[in-house]
Amino acid sequence: MAAPVVAVVGGGQLARMMTPAATALGVHLRVLVESPTSSAAQVVVDAPVGTASDAQAVLDLAHGAAVLTFEHEHVPGALLDRVSGLGTPVRPSAAALVHAQDKITMRTRLGELGVPCPRWAPLSQRGDLERFLAAAGGEAVVKTARGGYDGKGVRVVRSADDAADWLTAAADGTGAPLLAEEKVPFSRELAVLVARRPSGEVRTWPVVESVQRDGVCAEVIAPAPDLDAATRDEAVGIAVRIAEGLGVTGVLAVELFEVADPDGGPARVLVNELAMRPHNSGHWTIDGAVTSQFEQHLRAVLDLPLGDTAPRAAWTVMSNVLGSTLEDLTDALAGVSRQDPQAKVHLYGKDVRPGRKLGHVNVSGDDLSEVRRRANAAAALLRGEAPHEQTEA
Repeated sequence: MAAPVVAVVGGGQLARMMTPAATALGVHLRVLVESPTSSAAQVVVDAPVGTASDAQAVLDLAHGAAVLTFEHEHVPGALLDRVSGLGTPVRPSAAALVHAQDKITMRTRLGELGVPCPRWAPLSQRGDLERFLAAAGGEAVVKTARGGYDGKGVRVVRSADDAADWLTAAADGTGAPLLAEEKVPFSRELAVLVARRPSGEVRTWPVVESVQRDGVCAEVIAPAPDLDAATRDEAVGIAVRIAEGLGVTGVLAVELFEVADPDGGPARVLVNELAMRPHNSGHWTIDGAVTSQFEQHLRAVLDLPLGDTAPRAAWTVMSNVLGSTLEDLTDALAGVSRQDPQAKVHLYGKDVRPGRKLGHVNVSGDDLSEVRRRANAAAALLRGEAPHEQTEA
C-alpha cells in the first residue's frame, strides 16, 4: 500500500522540519520549493521547484496527494479553491486561511466571534488615521493588511505624516490596504499553539512566552513563567474558539498581548496575530513535548487522531539563531556539544545574512534560569560569539 502523500507549498525551514515527523509516520512529503537549494530542498527527496503563485506548479504538486497544506500563508485563495475543486483536500481551507492572510478580514471576523483584540480601524485616507490618532491618545500602530511578518509591514506613528507613503500607495493601488491599531501597553507577548483536525478533535500545548527583539522572536519559554491560571485558561479558550470559529485544520498559532490589570487582578489578553501552520513559537515542542507541532500538523491534516501535547520537562527554552559571523554554522557544532551535550541544535541550511533565522536551540530542565542561560549560550556560539562575549538575555 502506497504511503499517503502530503503536498506542502513552501520550501523553507518549516517544511524542512516536517521531514523527520513524516519519515517516522511513513508519510511521503512532496514539497514545492522556491529553488533547488532552499532549506527544505536539501532534505526532501520529492521537491519540485516552483512558486506559490504558479498555478500549474501548485496543481501538479497537489495531483494524487492525500492533502495539500503549506508552510506559509502566501498562497492565492482562488488557486487553493481550484485544488479543492479538483478533489484534493486543502487544509486549512482557503476560507480559513484568508484570516491569516488579511488582517482586516481577521480583525473583522474575530470581533464577530467575540475575541478580544486591540482597538482598530481600516484606513482608506489620511483623515481616517488622523481621527484614529486623536481617539487613541496621539499614538498608534499602522499595519499593512497583507504581507507583513517579523516586524515588516508594521510602523508606530504619531502623525499621519509618519505613514504618508503607505497611505499614498494604498490609495493609488500600488500598496497594500492599511489598518490602524491601538498601541497596547502590554507586559509581555504570549502564544498558544492549537491543533484541530477535520473531525473536530482539538489539542493545545502549554501557553508560552515569546521574547521579541527588534520585532523578531528571539526566545520562547515553555510554559510561560508566572502566568496566572485564569489568564492561562482565557488564552487557551481564545485559541480554541478561533480554531473552531474559523474552521482551521492543522496547527494554528495565536499570538497574544498580555496586559496587566491595574487593580492587581488576573491579566487580560488581546489577540495580536494568527498563523495557520507550524510556527516559531512552537519549535520548542520538537524536543520539549510528547508530540511536536510538526508531527501534529501532519496528523491533523490527514485527519489522524492527535498526539499528546504534554511537556517532557518542567521547562524548555528555545533560542533562535538570528544571524552569525560564521560562514558555516556547523563549524560551531563541536563547541556547542562540548559546552552543553544536552542542547538540541536545529539548523536550517540557509545562507548567512544579518538577522536571518538560521536555526534554533532547545534546552530542557528543571531550573528556568539555568535552562534559559544554557539555551542562549548555545545559540551565541552558533552566532560566532566566543564564550566570554556571551551575555544572559
